[in-house]
Amino acid sequence: MSSIGTGYDLSVTTFSPDGRVFQVEYATKAVDNSGTVVGIKCKDGIVLGVEKLVTSKMMLEGSNRRIHSVHWYSGLAVAGLAADGRQIVSRAKSEAASYEKVYGEPISVKELADRVASYVHLCTLYWWLRPFGCGVILGGYDRDGPQLYMIEPSGVSYKYFGAALGKGRQAAKTEIEKLKLSELTCREGIVPADLLEQAKVAAQAALEEMDAD
Repeated sequence: MSSIGTGYDLSVTTFSPDGRVFQVEYATKAVDNSGTVVGIKCKDGIVLGVEKLVTSKMMLEGSNRRIHSVHWYSGLAVAGLAADGRQIVSRAKSEAASYEKVYGEPISVKELADRVASYVHLCTLYWWLRPFGCGVILGGYDRDGPQLYMIEPSGVSYKYFGAALGKGRQAAKTEIEKLKLSELTCREGIVPADLLEQAKVAAQAALEEMDAD
């Protein structure tokens, strides 16, 4: 990719002749190489799950959190660079608190997703900034019921029944598509651990196949 993007990947404000923004693509690579993150929308709530990559046996349990609470009714899971994810979590909490202070009611999940996505997109508009090297799956429960959104490094935000990020995303998506999410409760839907394990195995098999080639 670097040879293709030479001269066009020095700034996030530069488009290549075929309309690509290479710095955003590089940021997406950081997400794709991360531990798998999944989110599913059940009929009574949202279930989030993450695969934590332990880089050292000396690391204390719980110190590498990738699922964060935004408000009492919403939270998000981070794939990619953990430090970038903390910045997005901080912004999401700030937006939720600001909205509630101004309007006297909790921010809707859609509005929160739109505001966070706009903040992420902002970092792709100016040459002195770089895109966030992380993607997030944002879930919550409001007056419209359970809501699930995925926000990509480009600032794109879509609403999903089920979503996945990271190395095992394709395998996780395949397993999610097999679930009858409209009939599933959160208690029955606490299966991300199984999805993550299957995704991990599939991702490892794919890597071994690539190495063999």
